[in-house]
Amino acid sequence: MNRFEGPGAGEAKVRYLHADFQVISPGAYVRCAVTGATIPLDELKYWNVERQEPYVDAETSFKRDLEFR
Repeated sequence: MNRFEGPGAGEAKVRYLHADFQVISPGAYVRCAVTGATIPLDELKYWNVERQEPYVDAETSFKRDLEFR
């Protein structure tokens, strides 16, 4: 079984904190708020606490931040 199969294999609900995140509803991944790309939870590194949005990479995070300035 791979990480996208079985119980908890769907999209997780996550609360983004300043240095960490808290899984509210189990799942294997979240979707990038900008691109819609699937981000496995074990690879999630970029998010915005105020907007509660995950991002697939640093470049996407930076571009999204520029949109709100």
